[in-house]
Amino acid sequence: MLLPWEYGVRNLARRPVRTALTLVALATVVMLVFVVVGFVRGLERSLTISGDRDVVLVCSVNSEENIEDSAIDARTPALLAASIDGVWSRFGVAHVSPELYMGTRVRANGDSAGPGIVRGVTRSAPLVRRGVRLMNGDWPQAGEVMVGRLAAAKLGVPSENMGIGQTIEFEGRSWTISGEFSAGGSAYESEIWCHLVDFQTATKRQDISLVAMLLAPGTTPAEVSLFCKERTDLELRAIRETEYYGSLRQHYRPVRFLAWLVVILVSGAGVFAGLNMMYGAVAGRVREIATLQAIGYRRRAILLSLVQEGVLLAASASLLAGLIALAFLNGMAVRFTMGAFVLRIDSVAILWGCGVGILLGVLGAMPPALKALRESVAVTLKAN
Repeated sequence: MLLPWEYGVRNLARRPVRTALTLVALATVVMLVFVVVGFVRGLERSLTISGDRDVVLVCSVNSEENIEDSAIDARTPALLAASIDGVWSRFGVAHVSPELYMGTRVRANGDSAGPGIVRGVTRSAPLVRRGVRLMNGDWPQAGEVMVGRLAAAKLGVPSENMGIGQTIEFEGRSWTISGEFSAGGSAYESEIWCHLVDFQTATKRQDISLVAMLLAPGTTPAEVSLFCKERTDLELRAIRETEYYGSLRQHYRPVRFLAWLVVILVSGAGVFAGLNMMYGAVAGRVREIATLQAIGYRRRAILLSLVQEGVLLAASASLLAGLIALAFLNGMAVRFTMGAFVLRIDSVAILWGCGVGILLGVLGAMPPALKALRESVAVTLKAN
């Protein structure tokens, strides 16, 4: 015969202080799991949705995985547009975007300078970067920039310091923010875009970093790669944009592995914390457990009742942590080397967090309950 369900619920209410402290401790552990899993999911999503399968990047053959180190001749975009038939063109305008991409120190509205990512572009950039949408303001003119919605997070400054009309400084010049753009959560959202010629003047460079090309349907990157191999004097290489960000995912694999390792360690620490709390809770109830055995309840029924209390408490803690994570953590911007991205508390994160919480309830309750049940009923009833 099993103990009534209400018995376990009433036991939690009988010790409100202990129950509240245990609830907070379990919720804290589950919250840490939400933070780490949300970090991993946000990073993976940012790299996954970045890039367009129809876009090919042409950069220096020596740049490897870092486009910031690329430097190619400024006449390359015209050569590519004239030599490759598969470039998308509309109304006589080839969808080819020459860009100068580099990391530099950026000072926003008098704040201390922080590492930022600046991309010099032309009017053809929106034709190729199809996911970019101007949210507020206007396209930058001479001496102006437009900022991604996560650029402030990348710089580590308040978002109001990166508002339209504010001034930022980089490469020894002051720039006025003319607009704000979004890019569907991709890596572009942590960048600052300005006019290409202005950026070349500020950096005293005549070259560019890369050329982004939108290919017409039926065209493969092989045609662009063939051109790069034939023109050995230009020292170019071509890579599909999705493959480039795929290589970045491989580059950040150790970071993701470390993050999942932290999840496991936090979960393990939570299990030991749960064991400690449950041992304390059960230690004060040895006479109660012995009395239940004396009046006829089997050890299995008592064990299930104690596990029920632990699971009920852990489920409540998981629910509390989940609500806090969805309300305050989901969508929170995080600075990273590649730029910035947002924490993502999605179904996977919820599954991990709640799963760890329930696991804490089960594993935390069983060992102390088994220890208490192994004691002799006669001896336990005489205990003080």
